[in-house]
Amino acid sequence: MSTIEASPDWVESVSRLSFPDRTNRRMQKLMDRNNEGKLSETEREELESMVAMSESIALIRAEALRMLGRKP
Repeated sequence: MSTIEASPDWVESVSRLSFPDRTNRRMQKLMDRNNEGKLSETEREELESMVAMSESIALIRAEALRMLGRKP
C-alpha cells in the first residue's frame, strides 16, 4: 500500500461528504414507498443506486474521520 499526502483541510472536507438534502428526501420517500410495497421497478433501481452510493460515501467519510483521529 502506498501513502498519499493530503492536507487536513481536504480530509476534513471529505469527512463531511453527504447527499444534498433534496437527494436525502428522495431516498427517504423511496424507502417509505418500498416499505409500503409500492415501488415501481424504475424506483427500485433508483433506490438501489442511491443506497449503494450512500454506503460508499459512508465508507469514505469513515476513513477520513479515522485519518483525523475521530470516530465515525
